[in-house]
Amino acid sequence: MLKGTKVGLRARHDDDIPVLLAELYDDVVNGSRADGQPWRPLTPGTRDRRLVVDDSNQQTVQFSVVELEGGTLIGTAVLAGIDPHHRSAHVGLGLRPAHRGKGYGTDVVAALCHYGFTVRGLKRLQIETLADNFAMLHAAERNGFVREGQTRSSAWVMGEFLDEVVLGLLAEEYTARKEG
Repeated sequence: MLKGTKVGLRARHDDDIPVLLAELYDDVVNGSRADGQPWRPLTPGTRDRRLVVDDSNQQTVQFSVVELEGGTLIGTAVLAGIDPHHRSAHVGLGLRPAHRGKGYGTDVVAALCHYGFTVRGLKRLQIETLADNFAMLHAAERNGFVREGQTRSSAWVMGEFLDEVVLGLLAEEYTARKEG
């Protein structure tokens, strides 16, 4: 298990899936905002790619996020689009509604940075998020991510186009922050 100060990132367990399905993916508004695809209902026992880990896929590493104190499942975390040639990847996370606003997101991003830079030896991590996702923007910037641009009207979400923000963090910036 990867440990942050408040959270641990561990392998996905089968009994995590119904909880994550009910609290993250059955929510039409948040599901639409998080996925980049139109929301659709998922049947119980689904083998949906966002929930079921495919260990043969070397381009994506999915984690379940748990509280260190007590081990409660609080969400998901992912390093996706891992590119071994360019040594880059994309960061993503989702927290169950009852666990939002408690600083867990910042700790999840920190743990994913440790995994990406220290464990995997990546050069760059990137986050794309909706411009009004202030929690993710805050978590990213608290971990040293820099806003690199904004794509205008690039995401169709619940009947309207929204802007997205692109943030990046380089390995040397991460190392300098850890040493400083």
